[in-house]
Amino acid sequence: MTGHSEEEATFQSVKEGREKHVTFPPDEQMVSDFVERRAELQDADSLTLTDIILAYKQSCEKHHVKPNSKALDQLKQITCVTDRARCFDLSGERLDYCSCESLEEILKSVQFDFISLQGAELEETGASSLLDMFLYYESATHLDVSSNSGMGFSGWLSLSHLLRQTRCLWRLDACNMPMVDYAAQALSKALLTSRLTVLHLENTCLSGKPLFKLVGALKRNVAVQELYLCENNLNGYQDSMQLGDLLKYNSTLKTLDLSNNTMSDSGLEEICDALSFQKTGLRTLILSNNHITHLGMSHLQNVLPCLKTLKTLNLGKNNLENRGIHTLKESLMINRSLLQLGLASTGITCEGAVTLAEILAESPQIQRLDVRQNQVLAGGLMALSLALKINRSLIRLDLDQHLKEEKTTGALCLSSCPCDWSDGAVVSMFAH
Repeated sequence: MTGHSEEEATFQSVKEGREKHVTFPPDEQMVSDFVERRAELQDADSLTLTDIILAYKQSCEKHHVKPNSKALDQLKQITCVTDRARCFDLSGERLDYCSCESLEEILKSVQFDFISLQGAELEETGASSLLDMFLYYESATHLDVSSNSGMGFSGWLSLSHLLRQTRCLWRLDACNMPMVDYAAQALSKALLTSRLTVLHLENTCLSGKPLFKLVGALKRNVAVQELYLCENNLNGYQDSMQLGDLLKYNSTLKTLDLSNNTMSDSGLEEICDALSFQKTGLRTLILSNNHITHLGMSHLQNVLPCLKTLKTLNLGKNNLENRGIHTLKESLMINRSLLQLGLASTGITCEGAVTLAEILAESPQIQRLDVRQNQVLAGGLMALSLALKINRSLIRLDLDQHLKEEKTTGALCLSSCPCDWSDGAVVSMFAH
């Protein structure tokens, strides 16, 4: 390496004055460093768990911090230090700079599938140091840094370096902290070349400029397959336009979760216009609780017949009413890709249930339908029951567990089962 980028120079100047510095050696030194690192890892293979715990305690003494009891308890449960351990959970533990430095004795000897730093009160220098270690030792395949709003410029820049250079990290959770300008810039730059396939950014104040930067990078990204942007106050104007651009130009994305935002009918229009460009991409779209009404169903009505890859559509907790279901009726009958449809808490009554029954009677592929938390009484249930005598694809129908007496019919076979679509208990009705 013969020179520094402007970003790296800034990074170096910010870190000046610390005990530990990140430097960028010449090429020949990098080769020798690689050989030394390989030797370190080979030496680590011969260490016992007792050796690692002792080294960690000595490191804590050197840095004048108390050994973390949660870390020690998890170390004692590891059965093989040469394979990745399942989890290293430090969530809720306060990790200052010295605490982070002391963890290196663990990280140099043990790798993990999942490392959680959620709510660890990371401050800038500690976060930067720890993330540098994660990169050097390839410590995790899944990393959670959520609820650490004090990571600062250096912390986010180290995270950016980690995302760009790691060979093993496939999932990042960075939720519940504001995506300030430098954080959005660092993350966006990393996403241009990152190998991440799953990205969680729930409740990060993405609306506006941060989303613009993120989408700019994701339009060129060819790795991310699942993107979770819940609870970001994304609106039906500029934000929905950005998301529309993302769907137009990105064909790698398979899952997009936009639940608990404010996309509204106008935002749904932008999303639907973009969906028509999706030929081989999006399979799951979650739009629950987005202030969408029956008026927005006209946009879905237009695009559903031409969708070839969308398998799951969740519209729960939107005020669609019976009118919205009726609007979707013909397009749902024509569509041949959709397997799961979520309509929990959408203002449906028996009239809407009858419409759904007519859809099921014609559908050759829908496998799951969720109509919980609606006012579907005996008449609607009877219509659904009759439709199941014709339908040969549905294997799960989610209904409220506590049914009034008049809702129960002899044609229904009800049994309790778990569900991951939304909160609350459910029962399932099986077609066969």
